[in-house]
Amino acid sequence: MEATQANLTQTPGGTAANPPLISVIILNYNGAKWLERCLASLRQQTMFGQTEIIVADNRSSDGSDLLAEKLVRDWPNGRFLQNGSNLGFCEGNNRGARIATGKFLFFLNNDTWLEPDCLEVLLRETERASADAATPLVMNFDDDSFQSLGAGGFDLFGLSTARISHPDTREVFMPEGCSYLIRREWFEKLGGFDAEFFMFADEFDLSWRLWMTGGKAMAVPAARLHHRGAANVNPKGGGAVVELRTSDTKRFFTNRNSLLVLLKNAKNVLLLLALLQLGLLALEMVVGLVLVRRWGFIKRAYLDAVADCWRLRGHILAERARLGPLRRRSDWWMLRFLRKRFNRWDEILRLRKYGLPKVTAS
Repeated sequence: MEATQANLTQTPGGTAANPPLISVIILNYNGAKWLERCLASLRQQTMFGQTEIIVADNRSSDGSDLLAEKLVRDWPNGRFLQNGSNLGFCEGNNRGARIATGKFLFFLNNDTWLEPDCLEVLLRETERASADAATPLVMNFDDDSFQSLGAGGFDLFGLSTARISHPDTREVFMPEGCSYLIRREWFEKLGGFDAEFFMFADEFDLSWRLWMTGGKAMAVPAARLHHRGAANVNPKGGGAVVELRTSDTKRFFTNRNSLLVLLKNAKNVLLLLALLQLGLLALEMVVGLVLVRRWGFIKRAYLDAVADCWRLRGHILAERARLGPLRRRSDWWMLRFLRKRFNRWDEILRLRKYGLPKVTAS
């Protein structure tokens, strides 16, 4: 189905001669519970007049598509884009980016709300650091408790590392996916989000490509944003997460895509991390079989994930060939982002807090 979009009326900060400084792209899929507050916080931004807001909808079934179109209809800098089907996080956001006109793109989850000067501070600090991508400080939805400030690097298994709080603007390997700022020219140069990923690990892949081709990303704690997280997969608890919940499909995409990041982007020595990651998945598969006691979960989340990487071997080779001429930094240079703290340690901490996850088949 062809995507359709609402007409755009330009503001003084968004004419053809004077395009908006930033295009905020909100991918929506059944986000009726969250969307209104998210958009209200954008309307209250101190630099709202220099901002373009695009809501791209993946054919929601909860009426949030109609709500979004209604909310931005009278905004002079608002646009609504109906993607026509559930294209996933990656291609859904790519569609929004294609109609964006801002110097920067800000990919924003619908289960977020921004403090009034968030965009202003984020852009100011990004420009000051001459960075190409950035993330604000991400706090929990209902209060100011810390959630994330991007990932500082990757661990021995090639997985993104823990999110560490710090008071000053500094380099970060991976800006947070719920609030990912990137210069539009860089997003286009890198080829956008990889549509084959569909969802999960997409920001890790984009960030790896950014760094290896000569870019730089920053974390800006003075810019503040609130995020629920896992709103569709783990909805219980309202604004606060009260349990762990996952699904066969989520684990499939997470496991498959984490391998794809390495297979696409590592040049030589870092490809060894893919072997270590396969060993980790084998261990987790055994543990998962003991805890979940359902073969369908093991097959979908682990065996199918690895098999699908093989199915995508043509895509992997094509991406390696495409990115080869753009590469400016070797695997040896990228080793500066290798961290001692394991990604799975934070999952263990969540297990201690919430108990074993509830795993659904969908």
